[in-house]
Parts: sequence; C-alpha cells; structure tokens
Amino acid sequence: MTIAAPPTRRDIAYRGFHLPADTTAGGDGLLATDRGLALDGAGERGTWTSPPVRVGFPVAEVVPSWTADSPDGCWIEIELRGWHGDAPATDWYRLARWAADDHAVRRTSVPGQRDGDARVDTDTLIVTGATVSGWQARVTLCRPTGTPTSPVLRSIGAVATGPTPTGPTGPEHGADSAAARGRVLDVPRYSQRLHAGQYPQWGGGGDSWCSPTCTSMVLAYWGAEPAPERYAWVQPSGPRPVVVHAARHCYDHAYAGAGNWPFNTAYAGLHGMDAFVTRLRSLVEAEAFVAAGIPLIVSAAFRADEVPGLAYDTGGHLMVLVGFTTDGDPVLNDPYAPDDDSVRRTVPRGRFEAVWQRGSGGVAYVLRPPSVPLPPPPAQANW
Repeated sequence: MTIAAPPTRRDIAYRGFHLPADTTAGGDGLLATDRGLALDGAGERGTWTSPPVRVGFPVAEVVPSWTADSPDGCWIEIELRGWHGDAPATDWYRLARWAADDHAVRRTSVPGQRDGDARVDTDTLIVTGATVSGWQARVTLCRPTGTPTSPVLRSIGAVATGPTPTGPTGPEHGADSAAARGRVLDVPRYSQRLHAGQYPQWGGGGDSWCSPTCTSMVLAYWGAEPAPERYAWVQPSGPRPVVVHAARHCYDHAYAGAGNWPFNTAYAGLHGMDAFVTRLRSLVEAEAFVAAGIPLIVSAAFRADEVPGLAYDTGGHLMVLVGFTTDGDPVLNDPYAPDDDSVRRTVPRGRFEAVWQRGSGGVAYVLRPPSVPLPPPPAQANW
C-alpha cells in the first residue's frame, strides 16, 4: 500500500537506477559485473546513458546522486540534460568529476556552465529558459592509459523539483505519524565545532563541516564507519579523526567546501550504503523514514532564533533528523554545538519545517544499508 501524497503545490519526483540490473539504455565500452558497470577491455573511457525520465510536470531543478567505486587514478563524470516530450530540451551539463580519493584526481563540481536554457549551481541543474518535463543522465567511467583497474558505477539517480510552492506543504498527520512520534533513533552525537581550524585545505573544520559530520553520524548509526586504518593518516588524531576523513573525501575543490550534497551520499556509498539525495514535501514524509528506522540528513537555512533552540545564523546547514517527540516536534542531532553532549536538540515542528522547506526545498540525504527497506513511497514517488 502506498502513502497518499500530501496535498501540495510542489511537484517532486525521484528516480534511481541500480546497475547493472537497470541497464535499460545503452552502455559504450562497459561491461556488467557483480559489483556494477565497469570498463571493458583496455579502454580508457566508457559511458552509460540512462533512458529519459519523464516526470510529468514542469521541472525547475534537478539534483543527481550516485554510488560508485574508483581505484586510485580513476574517476567518473556525471552529466545531466533536460528532456521534454520525445526529445532533449537542453544540452548536456557536467555536474561532477568525482573520485573516491584525491591522490591523483581532484574531486570537483564544474562551475561556469550557463546558457539560455539552464545553469549549474554546484550540485544542482537549474532550468532557466527551456521547457523541461524530464531529465536524462550520462555517466562516463575514466582511467589513465595502461591502468588495469576500473571505476565501477553502482547507482545513479536524480530528484526533479517543480516550481517553489506558494501554498501549504501538507497535512499534520500521515500514515506513519503514530509510529514515528515518540521514537528517537540512537544516532551518535558528533560536534563539528570540536574541529575548528583543522585542515584548512579541506574547509577548516568548525563552521564548515556540518555535512560530513552528519554523514559520519549516520554511518556510525549503521555500524558502517570507515575502519581505523583508513584514517590513520590523521595526525594528530584530534577529537574524532573519522570526521576529518569524511571531510577530506566529501571535499569539492571547485566549491571549496565539504557540503556538496551528492559528494556526501557518494562517500556513504563507499561504505556499503544505498545512498541518494532527494527532497521531501513535509515532515509528514520524514516521519515515514523515522518509522522505518532510517534517520535523515536535512538541509535548512535560518536566522538566529527563527527556530527556537537554534541561536545562530546560517545560509545553509545540515542536521540529522533522528526522531520526533510524542507531540510531533522534530528531534535533531545538530552538529553546530560546542561539544557532543549538546548536539541533541528538540525544536518546534512548524518553525523547523518552514526553514527546511524554504532553505533547501526539503533536501534530505537518505543513507541506509541495502538490506533495510525504504518506506512505501507516495503516489508521486520522491524516493
């Protein structure tokens, strides 16, 4: 049984492809393996193109996300284009040049792409002039000449969003509200501010590591954090070297920060997670995830005390939604706390929902082991 979609003026649709099972469009220079799609033979590049995904509403923004592996020196490139009817509606735009590590390839978004149809804003394709009602993805796997190993693409997807709503986001209660209310998931509490001033080459800790700190908290919740030998290079080890490891491996060299949304979900994918970026219409939809035992990483923007309990300004901040009180107020792990003990915060439902929807359009990272089922999606599926 599906959950009825909350009445809203915002259209949101997510579609993901898990590979090689969903090889419903052609791949050039690739072969299917038990891990995903890899380069065949001795070729240096191979490309997989998704079928067009028609969402059935005017598209304003598209955010891709993926999971992949890339040995040293290898990388993948992710492109999107708009689609309308039976034909492409825009040119291709490159959203990322991504590698799991940074020894040989600088992981980066691609700034400066803009024309009369659309533009790229770090991790988001923003439609400006074209008529778009769908999208198509193209992923190119790359390796240096003579390298025997190959990157492996395991999943690629995107969330398409319609114009910003001007009306209510949904009802007060959904099918999973009763199961979510009064439930708080046991997500560890990590403070980003313990890392103030650390590693300026990856954003400098304190004020800028909210996203990788949240990703690290959720990986730890699932028991999927990296093994100590993977972050043994963090010297001195400091308060929590696993967060330093995440910040380095989520860092976007063009954006100059670790807050690129799909770079964080791709990092989680390196640890066995089925991970993607989507947008939710309301906290009613978020309750379905908490009821299923899945914490969410959510992005909001607000002024100091606009949400009681959040006494600071931010143009964009990531927090972990870990549960709800019996009255339906969200319970957060907010990494912008002076220490781990003060990370857990409860905030008023209506105020928080407003700044989450206004600030990012309801962005949420979904990180879960493949063995943990997602909740049933709404009629207009956004997960």
